[in-house]
Amino acid sequence: MAKTLHITNGDGFTEVLRTLGIPGDIITWREMLCEGKTTHEVGSETFWRQRYEYLNRAYKVTKDTFINKTLKEYRNLCNQKSQEDIVLWFNKDLFCQINMIAVLSWIKKNRTNANIYFIGSANENETHHTAPLSTLDKPALEALYQNKLLLNKDDIEFGDYIWQLYCENSPIRIQAAIKQNNSQLQYLSKVIQTHLHRFPSLKNGLNELENKMLNKALHQNIKNKDLLVEAMLEDPGFYGFGDIQYYKIASKLRPLFRSFTPTKLTKTGVAVAEKLENYYPHIRNENEFLGGTPKYSYLFVEDSAQLLKL
Repeated sequence: MAKTLHITNGDGFTEVLRTLGIPGDIITWREMLCEGKTTHEVGSETFWRQRYEYLNRAYKVTKDTFINKTLKEYRNLCNQKSQEDIVLWFNKDLFCQINMIAVLSWIKKNRTNANIYFIGSANENETHHTAPLSTLDKPALEALYQNKLLLNKDDIEFGDYIWQLYCENSPIRIQAAIKQNNSQLQYLSKVIQTHLHRFPSLKNGLNELENKMLNKALHQNIKNKDLLVEAMLEDPGFYGFGDIQYYKIASKLRPLFRSFTPTKLTKTGVAVAEKLENYYPHIRNENEFLGGTPKYSYLFVEDSAQLLKL
């Protein structure tokens, strides 16, 4: 058995990692825990049942696909018991970091004696620091591996704590907790701030990404839905979302579009985009969750960057 276990953020990077020749076994974490309902105990029967129900409902993921892609790889993770070092290859965006703190929570419970290392993007500036690991060249990735960050007990405890709060109906508590972040997981602070922007705005009932998509459609000459999604991908912020997330947002906002070829908003869509009309009553969905929180049970107050519980 290899001394090192690598856990990656997706199949694309797993293939890149295999080309580096770095010794160790590799597990791919195939989940998107930033969307849909989550529960505290990662890997429990309830956890996986809820994840399948969400992925099936939101993205039409079949049971066979879920079992063969996600569950089999998780069971493979459970069988990796003897490695001394566990290396986490996750980007510093919302998509990857919610996955990573879930993995940290699982490791805290199941691999208590392992050394845990984190590897993230090499760039720390505001523009490029969330560039995917898979886009870096071999020398850059090898340098990151040589300079991997050893997480201490407090770091792991803090990551697990944020995961537990994420799985509760307590986003106001997680907002307060992240302000006390003295761990080495400093990127989590920006990630949680980004997470809070996913709740509907007090001004018009849409969240940050939904508003961004409407504004691109309103102010840019975008010829079709594919190009609208491409425009969103070119302006990722700290979300790290892929095209399937943006196509889902576009489908959800479809009533506000007069046309997708080219992209034109309805009269109501323009009013909502300009925050002259509140769309909350029409878009509200009691079955939509962000972690353990019903998405539409809170409003984001943009002027103060605070949440308001309904």
